[in-house]
Amino acid sequence: MRKINSINIASWNINSIRLRFPLIADFVKKKKIDILCLQECKCTNSDFPYKDIKDLGLNHIYYNGQKGYNGVAILSNVQLNQVETFNFCEKTEARHITCSFGDNIIIHNFYIPAGGDEPDPQINEKFRYKLQYLDEMKNIFLRNRVEKTMILGDFNIAPNENDVWSHKQLLNVVSHTKVETDKLLEVMVAGGFNDIIRNFFPNEELFSWWSYRSKDWEKSNRGRRLDHFWATKDITKNFLSCSIFKEARSWEKPSDHVPLLAIYNLEK
Repeated sequence: MRKINSINIASWNINSIRLRFPLIADFVKKKKIDILCLQECKCTNSDFPYKDIKDLGLNHIYYNGQKGYNGVAILSNVQLNQVETFNFCEKTEARHITCSFGDNIIIHNFYIPAGGDEPDPQINEKFRYKLQYLDEMKNIFLRNRVEKTMILGDFNIAPNENDVWSHKQLLNVVSHTKVETDKLLEVMVAGGFNDIIRNFFPNEELFSWWSYRSKDWEKSNRGRRLDHFWATKDITKNFLSCSIFKEARSWEKPSDHVPLLAIYNLEK
C-alpha cells in the first residue's frame, strides 16, 4: 500500500502531448502520479489539453508552450507555487519551467537543446547553442544559493559510459561528446546536485531513449540515458526510489523517450 507521506514525481519527454495523451493517462493512473513534468509537448498554450489533464486529477496545470516544438509542463494534484519560466541564450523558446511545492521544495523542468548532428560549434549553430545553454544553466546555479531543489527533464546528454550502448562508438556523436558531458558535470557541481537514478543504480547500464530508426529497438538495445532526475544533497536522502519506466517504449505509438519515476518522502 502506498505511504501517505510520499509523493510520486515523474518526468517524460512525451514527443507531442496531443498525439500521446492516452499514454499519459494510462501512466498517471497506473503509477498514481502526483506531479508530472513533461517535455517536448509541441503545442501552444491555447492548444494544451487542460480539460483532459484535469480529468486525470491533475488540477494544477502550468505550461510554457510553443507551436510545433519544445513545450514544457508541470502538472500536479498538489498545490504549486512560485511558477516561473526562464529563457536562455536570448531565445524565446519554451524549454524551461519551475515551481515549488510542499515545504518550498523547488522543481526545475528542463528541455535542453539536442544540438544537431555535427559536434563542432564552429560549423554547427545548434551545437554551439547547446553548449551556451549549458553554460547559462551553470551560471544560474552558481549565482543563486541552491537548496531543496530538484532539476529534471530531457537533458539530451548521456554523461557516463554506462549511459550509452557503446561509449567508444558514441564519443564523437552529439549527446555523448566529452565537451557536452564535461559541461553537464559543471552544472551538477555548480548546483551541488546528485544524480538520483545513479544513487540507486550506480553501475547498471541504463537507457531512457531508443531511436525510432531501429526496427527492433529492444533487440538491438542501442539506447542512451538522455533523461535525468537530480536533486541537491540536502534532500537526496528523502528519495525512496527512482527508476526508468522502460516498458513504455513498447506501448502503441510511443514516444522515443520513456518516463522517469521518483518516490519522494515528504516527512524525512
